Amino acid sequence: MPITTVPAPIPGTFYRRPTPDEPPFKNDGDTVAAGETIGLIEVMKTFNAVTADAAGRIVRFLVENEDPVMAGEPLYEIET
Repeated sequence: MPITTVPAPIPGTFYRRPTPDEPPFKNDGDTVAAGETIGLIEVMKTFNAVTADAAGRIVRFLVENEDPVMAGEPLYEIET
């Protein structure tokens, strides 16, 4: 099964959790459906969902919760 690295679509702060008190959307090893939310990128108090383009299994996240990211920076790897 091929492993694809998924880049950040926009620059901002990457969040793996919907709120600080909730669990992460997804963890390493979790399965994901196409269109499912993986995380959020916040830009100027606006939260933009990062969704899976394809179904598969998340191999690993390459950034941590609340890390700043640049557009095109790798966010996670997915096995499809």
